[in-house]
Amino acid sequence: MTSEPLRVAVVGAGYWGPNLIRNFNSSPLWTLVAVVDRDTDRARHVIRGVQGVQLFASLGDLLDSDIVDAVAIATPAATHEALALQALTAGVHVVVEKPLAHDPRAGERMVALAKKRGLVLMTDHTYCYTPAVRRMREFIEGGELGEVLFVDSVRINLGLVQPDVDVFWDLAPHDLSILDYILPGGMAPVSVAAHGADPLGAGKACVGYLTLPLPGGAMANVHVNWLSPTKIRQMVVAGTRRTIVWDDLNPQQRLSIYDRGVDLLQQSVDSVDRRAATVSYRLGDMWAPALPEAEALGAMVEEFAASIRERRASVTDGASGLRVLSVLAAAQDSLARGGASVALPQRSQETTV
Repeated sequence: MTSEPLRVAVVGAGYWGPNLIRNFNSSPLWTLVAVVDRDTDRARHVIRGVQGVQLFASLGDLLDSDIVDAVAIATPAATHEALALQALTAGVHVVVEKPLAHDPRAGERMVALAKKRGLVLMTDHTYCYTPAVRRMREFIEGGELGEVLFVDSVRINLGLVQPDVDVFWDLAPHDLSILDYILPGGMAPVSVAAHGADPLGAGKACVGYLTLPLPGGAMANVHVNWLSPTKIRQMVVAGTRRTIVWDDLNPQQRLSIYDRGVDLLQQSVDSVDRRAATVSYRLGDMWAPALPEAEALGAMVEEFAASIRERRASVTDGASGLRVLSVLAAAQDSLARGGASVALPQRSQETTV
């Protein structure tokens, strides 16, 4: 492979496609050579002012032209598998907008083909490339938090009620991908319990709660909501030593580190075999680390290029996408069973290349 910029095409010029087009076009690591969309008028409007970009009405026509090294797929989740398999079969690297696919079995087929062909399959878990989430991972990996005790994540706002998916499939992939990225060894809940409500009568859950017991006794809770008049994007990760609070809507202080918590000093058994514990409350300092201002998608396209050139899996590879899909599928099963806890099967976490 030469040191020349890699050639990429964006498939889908709808909601997310223009963001990918802008970031690939501005990156020195990439040459944006094409945009694929059945609505060529829409695609032509999106690339207005961008020189040298060809338009194609189908992915097949693009692949027949043999002008790309990679494609970025930004289409509805139900189309991801067919498009990704088509590109991988043609020997082209693929990054897919979240979620990886519409169900775990489709994702497994995508991962298997990428591995067989020696190609990069990457999931665009955009939040994992934000400076705040990257710093969260550094703190946890470095042992600054100690052992993780609980995670509480809230992602609520007013709209948009999606026509094809419920609130879990729309919003929860962001929180689940962050958990998979920051937790040591990736996200590995032992079970999932999902509770959802449809107070509007929209035919799908518009308000939802996920409960995920984690190995070692920790617990993660995710709240997603399309009906809240206020917008909140916040995650609390508490450890035995410190706690991180991430507030994505506070640009002046996205991360806050608290040296506060509860310590179990001793535990004993009294004469009637009842356990007694002595606890101590830490009331230490709080500080906010400085974070660079950088667009997450810019970092994502850099990682995509690096994983291709270095012939390695990306940090949000197909296996990461599969772990998120497995939780979403279990959540759907739990919803259908009235919120019952659903055990998660052990899935392979092998990398894609």
